[in-house]
Amino acid sequence: MAPIPGSGLAKGLAVTLRTMTRKSVTEQYPDAQPELPPRTRGVIGLFEENCTVCMLCARECPDWCIYIDSHKETVPPAAPGGRERSRNVLDRFAIDFSLCMYCGICIEVCPFDALFWSPEFEYAETDIRELTHERDKLREWMWTVPAPPALDPAAEEPKEIAAARKTAEKLAAAQAQPTEPEPAAPTESPASTDSEGGES
Repeated sequence: MAPIPGSGLAKGLAVTLRTMTRKSVTEQYPDAQPELPPRTRGVIGLFEENCTVCMLCARECPDWCIYIDSHKETVPPAAPGGRERSRNVLDRFAIDFSLCMYCGICIEVCPFDALFWSPEFEYAETDIRELTHERDKLREWMWTVPAPPALDPAAEEPKEIAAARKTAEKLAAAQAQPTEPEPAAPTESPASTDSEGGES
């Protein structure tokens, strides 16, 4: 059966009329801030205290937009007679967000939880060179990182917490058990000793 001429136009107009009667859902940004989902990829924050300068994030970055500089320092021995150790000290940690494609690989591969996603997205600049955030700026973004979501109540308890809880329960049980008093040694009465001395 041949389509009726103008039926497509009528369907399009019906959709237009239907949406014209609905209430608009436009968010008036920037007057009204959008409600972002918890896993929003806005900007990357650096928790510098956890960084060991392992360079995994810089090596795995497909855009090569992470710049890290460090130097080695000698740590004195922890105990007398021990040997000195060397450790890496972070000098520079920068991310060029004009190159970053927000893939999140650097955050996933970091073994020490030094990088985090922040939902902040308002960091546009008039100069592209200002989009290279040094470690001081990256540290400031850490204040905007949301708290991790709560664990699923039906999830299995983490092994570390389970081991600590079992140890605490054993210590509490050991302290709660009453200690049995030791049997007292038999004591001789003074009368018996006198009688024994008189017989001899």
